[in-house]
Amino acid sequence: MVKRTTSGSIAWGVMRQGRGLWTRNAVKGERVRDERLRKDGKIEWRSWNPRSSKLGAAIIRTSEDPGILLPSPGSNVLYIGAGHGTTISHLHDHLCGVENHHGGTIVAVDLSSRCMRDLISLAEKRPGLIPVLADARKLDDYSVFLTNRVPWILQDVSQAGQVELMLSVCDRFLDSEGIALLSLKAASERWKDGGDKARFSDAEARISESKMTLMERIDLRGLEDQHVMYVLRGPK
Repeated sequence: MVKRTTSGSIAWGVMRQGRGLWTRNAVKGERVRDERLRKDGKIEWRSWNPRSSKLGAAIIRTSEDPGILLPSPGSNVLYIGAGHGTTISHLHDHLCGVENHHGGTIVAVDLSSRCMRDLISLAEKRPGLIPVLADARKLDDYSVFLTNRVPWILQDVSQAGQVELMLSVCDRFLDSEGIALLSLKAASERWKDGGDKARFSDAEARISESKMTLMERIDLRGLEDQHVMYVLRGPK
């Protein structure tokens, strides 16, 4: 087991200090969600609130190397259930950088027109971000934006059948031995005797029966209640 990072660099443009996370701002002077900004010479950092981001919460809570949870800068990645763009913006700081000097791409899928307006506004200032209005369950509707398989996928949708959707998305789009993060919300799954514990156990059983490898189960309680982040690796 890797010793948990409590301070210092996690990956390019991502830093942890105690309980706080920071990303190197790709659009200097711009805030996305009233986060704090601070200068370090010519570099500007944005605070990344783990209470407003499941990915941020998972980075704080993982008992493994937190860098595993992030794609390499310059990668092409898929984010399903992109929301209003808080997490997307921090991911963009790391993956793309200023004017997308890393050359990365984030295909951000969401069904909400309200979220899409926010994502489009964000994309106007952050090249490399591609907002896609689509139902996550209809893979053909966004496959056109993914010409090749991707090394990293994050799914954060609030609907029943989250595991089945994640497995189908990975089968279609995840590269060999790629990393997939499933943010599973217990309250969105169908009721089972035993409540949330039974829902998570059922999810883990379904994952174990699949071709994916479960690398870590990260309980987000206290930061994102009723949520577990599953870290999966694709087959060779």
